[in-house]
Amino acid sequence: MSDAFLRHIRDALDEIDAAGLLKRERPLAGPQGGHIRVAAAGGARDMLNLCANNYLGLADHPEVIAAARQAMEMFGFGMASVRFICGTQTLHRELELMIARHLGKDDAIVFAACFDANGGVFEPLMGEADAIVSDSLNHASIIDGVRLSRAKRYRFANSDMDELEDRLKEADAGGARFKLIATDGVFSMDGYVARLPEICALADRYGAMVLVDDCHATGHLGEKGRGTPALTGAGARVDIVTGTFGKTLGGGMGGFVAAAQPIVELLRQRARPYLFSNSLAPPVAAGALKALEIAIRSDDRRALLEAHARRFRAGVEAAGFRTLPGVTPIIPVMLGEAKLAQYLARALDERGIYVAGFFFPVVPKGAARIRTQMSAALTAEDVDAAVAAFADAGRALGIV
Repeated sequence: MSDAFLRHIRDALDEIDAAGLLKRERPLAGPQGGHIRVAAAGGARDMLNLCANNYLGLADHPEVIAAARQAMEMFGFGMASVRFICGTQTLHRELELMIARHLGKDDAIVFAACFDANGGVFEPLMGEADAIVSDSLNHASIIDGVRLSRAKRYRFANSDMDELEDRLKEADAGGARFKLIATDGVFSMDGYVARLPEICALADRYGAMVLVDDCHATGHLGEKGRGTPALTGAGARVDIVTGTFGKTLGGGMGGFVAAAQPIVELLRQRARPYLFSNSLAPPVAAGALKALEIAIRSDDRRALLEAHARRFRAGVEAAGFRTLPGVTPIIPVMLGEAKLAQYLARALDERGIYVAGFFFPVVPKGAARIRTQMSAALTAEDVDAAVAAFADAGRALGIV
């Protein structure tokens, strides 16, 4: 490797740092939870966690841990192979059938991550005679998955139904054989819920299918945690649902595609991330199974999560911060500039609140924020303490 190449890479990193866009990771010295231990030079610190996708608080749930431990003893540590060779166990099929039943679909297929699920779903299903119409704020995994497909690609402004209709008309004018509308169910940086009933109505009008990435909804939004199709009333009109076990459902790893059985079967035959990646480790599959079982029966946790979201949103707005509107546990506190987001994150860290600043390229330039996420692992007292810390830090920095 040449010195010139390494200097080029270092220069790029220096530019990122100078722009205030460098991301720094902080090691945890314990499990994920409402309260976490963060490793530090002077010893681990206890902090209140406001930035995990651990919506129902199941990442360290004793039943989930026990299920994973038992599976490791019964089925081993790892599969050492891909599914179609010698990497499928009864656990994997049980997990697929359970998530399919929960979401009201014929079948499901499990991937190593939802990034792989979204990366693998489009290419086998949509060919060069077809069209994919994608929301402009869709997750990077959808964007990358669509790029891998040979289908014609169209994009519409976030939740703009007029523009979506225009793109569908363009696809028809271009002679598209099949059309697929792809959208996040919850846009993770903003906390917005997709306008699924209107999307599905347009899909019906123009003969299109609908795919929803429900990573930030499955398990905690909608009746029994069935996600945004249930929350919005779109229901079975959503044809394909992708999602993850790495957030609400235990916080481990793994993604899925749930759909009609022929769609799932074709993905088993041709989805490259599925065909060329190891199966989920048995403890992860068993933990996800148990987390899904707990989530289905956890109306109390969902109610607590909703109450925390309302309490925190009202508190930080009363303190003078601006948030984005929404009904999900994702509550972005808007700051505008990347460095200001980092200053506030640092000030909150000093006050024992674990948050992360989000800035370009994760969000648009000028839209930097602290993205907070509520969890059922928190108490009302935790939420009040977080609001007080935001208010104190904001005043100290002259933000509020």
